Amino acid sequence: MSEPYADSLESIRIPHTLVEDALGYVTSIVVTSMGLYLIQSVGAVTGGTAGLSLLVSYWTGLPFEVLFVLVNLPFFGLALSKKGIGFTARSLGCVIAVSAMTRVHADLLPLEGLDTIYGVVAGNLLVGLGLLVIFRHGASLGGFNVLALVLQERVGLRAGYVQMGLDLSVILLALFVVSPATVLLSALGAVVLNIILAFNHRPGRYLA
Repeated sequence: MSEPYADSLESIRIPHTLVEDALGYVTSIVVTSMGLYLIQSVGAVTGGTAGLSLLVSYWTGLPFEVLFVLVNLPFFGLALSKKGIGFTARSLGCVIAVSAMTRVHADLLPLEGLDTIYGVVAGNLLVGLGLLVIFRHGASLGGFNVLALVLQERVGLRAGYVQMGLDLSVILLALFVVSPATVLLSALGAVVLNIILAFNHRPGRYLA
């Protein structure tokens, strides 16, 4: 894309309204938490701090919704220094809300005998869509999302590819907690999730 064309796109960019942002956050929270619940229901993992939280949950028996908040807290220092207090506050609120909604899904929609492949693939698709929505509304779900966004903005690396490398590293750790077959399925799910981000979350691709 030529620089003048990029400038022209920036000049016609229409910011989201407060109502649009609020609806975007709600949509992302519900969709992402449902995806994480599907993954959790089949005993699989995914990438990022969500995957790390699931691993620790399986290993220790501690609730995922508590661990997801705790694991993300150190990354909000990076968010505060690189992205500002507004982004950090929105992201922290979304992380807390996703954690709470994951518990709500478990209480209201008990799943037994869910097919593992379906749970992994559908779960990661939902998480990927949820992340796209929340990125478009000026927030993230903490952890590797923050690092990936910072590297995309400062270095030009695509957020999806950065997160894919980090996610696969987390999934390799799952070999110590879950079966190799589940790890392979989890790796497939993480690739699906990050392909969604890499193909769709690119600078200049969308105007709003």
